[in-house]
Amino acid sequence: MRKIILLCTLAVLVFACKSKSVTGTNTNNKVQVAMKGDWTISSVTYPGSQYIKVNSFDLADSQCFVGSTWKLVSNNNKGNMALTSADCTSFSSPITWFVNKEGQFVLKVLNAGEKARKIRDGYVLNVANQTETSFQLVDKGIVEGKTIDVVYQFQKVN
Repeated sequence: MRKIILLCTLAVLVFACKSKSVTGTNTNNKVQVAMKGDWTISSVTYPGSQYIKVNSFDLADSQCFVGSTWKLVSNNNKGNMALTSADCTSFSSPITWFVNKEGQFVLKVLNAGEKARKIRDGYVLNVANQTETSFQLVDKGIVEGKTIDVVYQFQKVN
């Protein structure tokens, strides 16, 4: 009898302590639908940006994302992003994305022909200051042991 009680107690503790995954939550459809369309990043800002460099999405220097184009399709959570800055290496890739109930933008950068479920790594950014024509994605970076906000300002392309 004691073994059964102990086993039940352990089972309850294991399930009660299970962490919530940002990718396993429901989506925020209202925020997602408002992001549908073609966008460009008009600026990338963070404290000390004139002195330090931040590597964004493990792809390029954050300033290379200024002028990049993003196509976000909300009904299937797919899209495309392209770096087009003349001073940087050009890059284009399909992406998958969604906004979870916590207001976080979950992004996976894919290789051509690759399925999102095969990609284990992704990026989670906070959505801020959303309007019909603009929004911000805020990433956390660490510089000299301090956490900084890296803000990507998106503008709608007409």
